[in-house]
Amino acid sequence: MDATPLLLNKFAGKLHLLADNGDYLPAKGFRQWKSVFWLETLNLWMIGFPITITMICQFGISSVTDIFVGHLGVIELSAITIATSVVGTFSFGFLLGMGSALETLCGQAFGAGQVHLLGVYMQRSWIILFVSCIVIIPIYIFATPILKLLGQDDDIANLAGVFCIQTIPQLFSLAFNFPIQKFLQAQSKVNAVAWIGFLALVAHTILIWLFVCIYGWGTTGAAWALNLSSWGNVVGQFVYIVYWCKDGWNGFSSEAFTDIWVFVKLSISSAVMLCLEIWYMMSIIILTGHLNNAATAVGSLSICMNVNGWEAMVFFGINAAMSVRVSNEIGMGHPRAIKYSVYVIIFQSFMIGLLCMVIVVMTKDDFSIIFTNNAALIKEVSSLAYLLGVTMILNSIQPVISGVAVGGGWQGLVAYINLGCYYAFGIPLGIFLGYTFNLGVQGLWGGMICGTALQTLLLLLVLYRTDWTKEVEQSIERLQIWGGQKVEKGTDI
Repeated sequence: MDATPLLLNKFAGKLHLLADNGDYLPAKGFRQWKSVFWLETLNLWMIGFPITITMICQFGISSVTDIFVGHLGVIELSAITIATSVVGTFSFGFLLGMGSALETLCGQAFGAGQVHLLGVYMQRSWIILFVSCIVIIPIYIFATPILKLLGQDDDIANLAGVFCIQTIPQLFSLAFNFPIQKFLQAQSKVNAVAWIGFLALVAHTILIWLFVCIYGWGTTGAAWALNLSSWGNVVGQFVYIVYWCKDGWNGFSSEAFTDIWVFVKLSISSAVMLCLEIWYMMSIIILTGHLNNAATAVGSLSICMNVNGWEAMVFFGINAAMSVRVSNEIGMGHPRAIKYSVYVIIFQSFMIGLLCMVIVVMTKDDFSIIFTNNAALIKEVSSLAYLLGVTMILNSIQPVISGVAVGGGWQGLVAYINLGCYYAFGIPLGIFLGYTFNLGVQGLWGGMICGTALQTLLLLLVLYRTDWTKEVEQSIERLQIWGGQKVEKGTDI
């Protein structure tokens, strides 16, 4: 099976860009670099665009919830934001990270032609993530006392705790949703997932409108709309796998219960890496809850995080596409293709981030009105627009590098970098600026931006020093362990 992207096969040979083993030849001159840039753009966005649409729709479900709830009142907006941004993001980040082990294993197995392993890997991930959900449930049940212990306002914590309990069914949907997405992404079968995600978003919008606006069920209606749309999304994806993914899905297998612990170790490494990133931005919500006038402070920040989340979903899509591209090319033994892909997507991502920053700054007095008509919130959001713009620039590069890390299987190193830059540097600096210098939200956010900037610089250095030929050799060893088959470097299976 040839896993090389179609466009690369079709055009690159005519342009004399490929060596006999399918990897790029060294690009020389402007014309060849332009051709490489164009081909890599097509290859990456053929994968990345549907994934981006999927992630936008998935985030859109949460964002639509905030929009409807935000018009119920400031307390409701702050409470649901705390529930989704603290408790929800905690579980989302942990489960997405655990599921991200599939990006490494499925991507490299698919690149090496061992497609039959993908279904087994996905089922192992289902088991691991389902058990993880059971472990996480107490956080949902005791969300109210946990949030109060973290210093949140009683009214906000009480309502947030109720909402968390009501959305426990949505938690378990993630245990199946994430592995299915990684399974399909590794095979570049992402168009159907994008359509299913879009239909889930439409269904959620209709449901929450009925439950909140028509039936007047308030935040309870929002919770059940979230549960129903999330499980509808999972069912749609599973039906697609059963009927249209015959190569990777061969039915349920007892092999899913073998080598669980080895799989868990890689899953935990992936989870730690991603959780340290996602929880970093979650922590600013918690810290903001300790400021004076907490409802306004948390509400204004939540609006900014919501807007930032829309851009982040674009880069989650790019992150996943980069992971697929890197893992597939490692599996095929193409180190130069990996290097060129990284150059192209970093440049494009930076330009997208720059554009987003300009748009946010130019519309700083207007973009918050969709979430609230409270004058104090609108004014506070406007004052945070410049920090939001800088965050968007940094968030355009960092996810790309994280995608490379997942594709290459070196999540552990990134986890250590995240731990140092975020939690030993960024958060203490934010606390120092926010509380000691009384800079409030601006100080907290500014310090954390410095942590993100340091992390991005270090990851760029790691990327620059990476020997991709060595990464290919290590991938061969990994596939021998996981697949039970010997795969020679450069073999076209």
